[in-house]
Formats: sequence, structure tokens, C-alpha cells
Amino acid sequence: MANAERSGRPAEAFGATAVGRTRAPSGTPLRMACLALWLIVAALAARQVTVVLGTPRGERLTDLETWAGPNGVLRVNGSLYDSTRFTGTPFNGLVLKPLTRAAEQALGWGWTFGTLLLVVALGLIAARALPQPIGRRTALLAAPVAIGLLMLSLPVRNTLWLGQTSIIPVLLVLLGCFVAHGQRTSGLLIGVAAALQPTLLLFTPLLWFTGRRRAALSTGVTFAACTALAWAAMPHDSHTYWVHHMAGVGLGGRADDLGNQSLHGALLRLGLNGPLEVALFLTLGAAVTVLALRRAVRCFDDGQLLLAVAITGCAAIVVSPTAWQHQLLWVLLAVVGRVGRRASGRYVWPVAVVLVMTLPARMMLPDMPSLDPLRTNLVLVAALAAATAVPFLSRTSPHYQSPTPTEYAPTAPARFRHIPLAPFLRRVLTRPNLLLELLLIRVTYAAYSQVRLAATGGSISAGRAEAEDNGRQILGLERALHIDIEHWVNHAVVTIDWLRDLCDFYYTSFHFAAPLTVLAVLYWRRPADYRWARSALGFATLLALIGFWLYPLAPPRLMPMLGFIDTVHGVQDFSQPDYGTLTSLTNQYAAMPSLHFGWSLWCGVVIAVLARRWWIKALGMLHPLFTLCAIVTTANHWVLDAAGGAVVVGVGFALTHLLSGPRAATAAAAEREGTTTRKPVHS
Repeated sequence: MANAERSGRPAEAFGATAVGRTRAPSGTPLRMACLALWLIVAALAARQVTVVLGTPRGERLTDLETWAGPNGVLRVNGSLYDSTRFTGTPFNGLVLKPLTRAAEQALGWGWTFGTLLLVVALGLIAARALPQPIGRRTALLAAPVAIGLLMLSLPVRNTLWLGQTSIIPVLLVLLGCFVAHGQRTSGLLIGVAAALQPTLLLFTPLLWFTGRRRAALSTGVTFAACTALAWAAMPHDSHTYWVHHMAGVGLGGRADDLGNQSLHGALLRLGLNGPLEVALFLTLGAAVTVLALRRAVRCFDDGQLLLAVAITGCAAIVVSPTAWQHQLLWVLLAVVGRVGRRASGRYVWPVAVVLVMTLPARMMLPDMPSLDPLRTNLVLVAALAAATAVPFLSRTSPHYQSPTPTEYAPTAPARFRHIPLAPFLRRVLTRPNLLLELLLIRVTYAAYSQVRLAATGGSISAGRAEAEDNGRQILGLERALHIDIEHWVNHAVVTIDWLRDLCDFYYTSFHFAAPLTVLAVLYWRRPADYRWARSALGFATLLALIGFWLYPLAPPRLMPMLGFIDTVHGVQDFSQPDYGTLTSLTNQYAAMPSLHFGWSLWCGVVIAVLARRWWIKALGMLHPLFTLCAIVTTANHWVLDAAGGAVVVGVGFALTHLLSGPRAATAAAAEREGTTTRKPVHS
């Protein structure tokens, strides 16, 4: 697209965005970082090829198989839409028909590698289209970062797995906007893209209102010519698509399926049907189109051309009758927009976009009925926000290049000469962005749950024998140390109803509530200490995951023939391979180290260090003691599990101090005292 001047008058050629780019630095660290990123990109590409081509025939490239395979719809006489297997436009089918002659080759290496090349081209163009000015580091690292994010994104992975063509329209639009010379060529490329994905006609008014009227006319003419060609070749299919499908009838599956992330699909999932739903869809769609195009034109005039394209593409997702997973790549391009006046909040929008586009929705939001409408429409919400609501900064804003800086504590020396302080653990005095923290906590916990389950091969029964053997080892070691009190305590408490109920309640209620409460209080009242405490908790949890992976351990309640009573989960049927009421949710053999005790000990230490009153410190240290009693009496952990939890928490605090220095408040206080001491005295 043309490089726009700040006055709002775009330049003549659409492909001049790289003019004036600073040369990449020749420093060794940046070159090494760039090389490392390219190696990561190569590894991601190799993994994608291995996953796709390593899958048996019939389970990979299923969409391409149903189109161009031996019995595909493109080979069979009759309508393309007699079944639900073809969802493209008639022009799409006309373009794909030649592939049927080389289907055997196209369904394997050729199609997969061709798609990867398209992804690389898309990333290179997006990297070159970044708005000016950009720093030398960005100029050097933009291309591998862009390609890597595309490789990781769900739309690209879905496209590679299914054998879809959805990358081609996005690439054609970017080629027309940023590479093609001349408005007619630009309009030709965008027109072909619109013939493949009709909602991309939204780029026509964008071109018109930004002064590229010849390109807008070329887009419309090309779209009409391609559609007319397909109509002449396949009149029945064209009538089916343009009359029935564009009226709201889904192709390839039910329009209310969770995979349809358009506004039409969301309204159907909310229970709206019939004329009311159609009228609401058209009204809201028209409003989104107007708002998005106004924002896109402003971004174009501001010189943020890639962001203008991304906003228009997001609007196309919203107003499309169906927008399946492989068609949602426009949202990822919106990551180039800058949001937030403070440096601490600058990463919220890009992190949110990357997480939404690379992780399943269930990892972003917990599985709660009240959150179902948001979780099932998460990509749609991101596209709608990018198109209409996110306050992207203008390049003329003083905060665009120089956001309000974050306040740091005075620099502290490294603990050891060969182990420098970690830059990402710098001692910040202000609280971090709340939305970003919530996103990271949720995603981290989701990853933690997945690792717990994967530690036994992805199922509970896979590691049962090893976990029980390890359980017998732990019991033998405790007997040698004369600390095998679990059986006696368990049976003693079972006979006292109120004590058993209290231990069960403490075990099930405080594991998550206590750490989250401590984090919330620190975030609100002690922001300078929040990051220090959070980092220690993160290190401890990461070390615990390594322990779960290396040493799966059956808790006492899941050890057959030992006679333990599971007071929390009920009687276990040991004849079943996956027993226990929680085995379908998490790995029950992740017992060593005990994070129940570890997290409670973390709470106690943080409260003891930061609380001002002695009785609050004492209450804080009682929490790990009560937790230890609860995990042992309920037969959910061995005593040595608690010892393991204490070890990982201690190492977590040690790593935090090693990599980030003393607490920020301590460092700031020391600096203030030093300044006061050095102040000159006047007579």
C-alpha cells in the first residue's frame, strides 16, 4: 500500500513502505539473536511438515482430499454443494479443478511445502510493511518474529492440517497493498482475493476513501469478471452460493457451530433465529463496517498502512456469514497496532492477540458456564475489538514512540559475577498491568494443568504402575526415617466427623484461594513486592512440574492394599484403570513435590516477611501447618511430599533473589537512606 504522509496525502505507489528503513545493526548479539530466531522458525516449519506428513492418509489434508482426491467433489459431476464438504466460492472451485490431475502429489509434499512458502512470503511482506519509524533491532528481527508467529497461529496450523487455501486471499491482499506497482495491478490482486473470499470486497471502499480510486475500480471489475466467469462455467453452483449461502445458510457445517467465529454464528449460538436474527446481523454488520472503515482510513492517513489492512480484514471476519478457523488470520495482523500510554501496558494488546490466535479458547478462559458466551466467541471478540474499539495510538501521539516509562528501583549488583541479573525480573516499583497479569496467570495455570496430565503419557492409567512403585519407595524411606504417620493419622481423623470435615474443607478450599488472595493484596497494597513474590511462586511451580514429570508418585489414597481412606474423593475402585472422581480432570499422580504444601508455605513466608504486625505473621505461618495436617489426614500426600514442596519453594525464593536482587522496596529504602546520609550539612 502507498506510504502515507502525515498530512494525510498518500504517495502514488502502493508498494513503497520500505523506503527510508534504517540498516540493520552489525552487532554480534543482535546477529546471534536473529540467527536463533531463524533457527526457531526452521524448527517450527519442520515440525509442521512432520506432523502433517507423518499422519496416515485419510487423517491429514482432509479438506483437500474431499475436494481433489479420487472421490472428491471437484471430480464428481453435479453441484459442488450437494454435500457439506466444499465451502468456497464457485470461482474457488473453478481454480482448484486443475489440481485434480495431480491430486496424488498435491495431497502430500507439494501442497504442504507450498503452503509453508506462502506463510513465509506473508511474514516477509508483513515485516516490511511495519509503520515508520522503526528501530534497527526491529528491522533485523521483524521477519523471523512475524513468520514464527504465523507458524504458531491456529489459522495457519489449521490450514496446514486441513489442506485449505485461506492463506492465499490474505497474501493476495498484502501483495496488492504493499508489493504491486501501479493501482491497476494492486486492484487486480485484491479483486482476485475478493473472488475467493467475498467479504474482502470491504477493501474496495478503503481504497476509494484513501484516494486509490483507480485501484478500487480495478478491484470491483476483477471481482465481477471472476464471479461472472465462474457463473458461466457453473451456473447452478453460483446460484446456490450467491443466493442461499449469502442469505445466511452455512456451507460446510452448521452456521451455529463453534468454529464459525462470525457475528452471524454468534447470534445463532445465542438462540436468535429467523428474520429477527437476519435483521440484527445486517444492522450490526453495517455498523461494524462503517466504524471499521473510518478507523482504517484514519490509520492509512496516519501512515499505519498494515494496521489499516488488519482492521479491514477483522471487519470482514465479523460481517461474513461464516468465518471458520482457517479464515481468521487477519486478527493476528492487528498485533502491529500500539495501545497504551504507559510502558507497563504497552504489551497488553499484542500479548492478548498472540494468545488468542495461538492457544485454544479453553486455555484462555476457565470452563465456567457464565463465561461460555465469551469463550465460544473469543476470536470474534478480538476481531470486533480490533475493528471498532481498541484505541490504537496515532503516530503523531507523543506516546507512540515514547510511552510513560516504568519506575524501577535503584540498580543492585549481581549476586555472582558470572550470573547477571535477569532483565525481565528488574525490580519495578509500580504495579503491572492487571489485564496482562490475569492473562498470564490463566495461561500459565492452563499450561500447568496440561503438563501435569502429560507427565504420565497423557492419561492416568499410563503411569499407574510406575507411580505405585514410587509410592512404595517413598513409604519404605519414611519407615526407615520413622515418619510414616499417614496411616495412623488418616484412620484417627476418620472417626471424628467434625475434624474430618474440617480437614476436607481446608484441603479443597484453601489451595487456590490463599495464594490468589495473597497475590491480590500484594498487587493492590504492595506493588513493589508483588513481582518479587509472584516470581518466586512461578519458579517454585516450574520446578514442581519438573518433579511431576520425572517422578510420578501415587498418593496414599491411590495405593492399593494399604488401607487408606480417601476422605475427600470417596471410595476408590482399584479394579478400574482410571479410578478416582478427579482423574478425568488432572493427573492424580503429580504428588511429589506437594504444591498444596508448597503454595501454602509460599503464602506463609510472604506474609511473615511483609506483614507489620506479629500476630498476622503468626497466622500466616499457621497456614502451611494446617495445610500439612490436611494433606496427610486426607491421604492425599505423603509427609515427604511436603518436604519436596518446601524444597521447591526455597529454591524459588533463592532463584528470585539470585536473578533479581533484593526486594524492590528494600533496595529503594537503602537508596533513600544512602542519599540522606550523603546529603551535605549547611551551617
